[in-house]
Amino acid sequence: MNKIVINAEKRTLIGKQVRQLRRQGKLPAVIYGHKIEAQPISLDFREASKILVGLTSSSLIEVQIDGKPHPVIVREKQMDYIRDEFIHVDFQEVSLTELLRTFVVIHLEGEAPAVKDFNAVLVSELTEIEVEAFPQDLPEKFIVDVSGLKEIGDSILVKDIVKPDNLTILTDLEETIVFTAFSTTGAQEAEEELEEMESEEPEVIEKGKTEEEE
Repeated sequence: MNKIVINAEKRTLIGKQVRQLRRQGKLPAVIYGHKIEAQPISLDFREASKILVGLTSSSLIEVQIDGKPHPVIVREKQMDYIRDEFIHVDFQEVSLTELLRTFVVIHLEGEAPAVKDFNAVLVSELTEIEVEAFPQDLPEKFIVDVSGLKEIGDSILVKDIVKPDNLTILTDLEETIVFTAFSTTGAQEAEEELEEMESEEPEVIEKGKTEEEE
């Protein structure tokens, strides 16, 4: 993967004054972390927005401030959901020689046969997993293939994730990531079918002669 670089510059406008930056096409941000005091910075709004939309909490990128590189991960992306645009970003500077604890998002992939064959639904229990690794060894996401979920009740656990040897998973390995369950429609149909079976009168099987026959 190619190195992702975002250019930034130091800023002095803070608080409500950042509105002026946004009107100038700038995105306010802050960088803090490894051997650096919290520093307000600004980014080019268009350039940064194109990059930020594809980043996860474990994506390692480089922020250049006045030409000096800073390896960082994104700690928080604040959004204006009405306008669907970024309004502020928090970057954490990291050391490439020190282990880092963070979360890696989970991406479900494939089609579960239980959904197709039994009208099941996929129930997602976890959307991210806590890990520890050197920043440059962090995956952007874990891809979980659900095509092995063939029956109702089948599940995928944290321990089933295929991970690199240079990464440690901190989340409980027995936790469930995703499982298949009856859909509301499927459960209702099964219940109605059971009630119908129970309401049917049992067939009488004669074992002897009736009084009239005697």
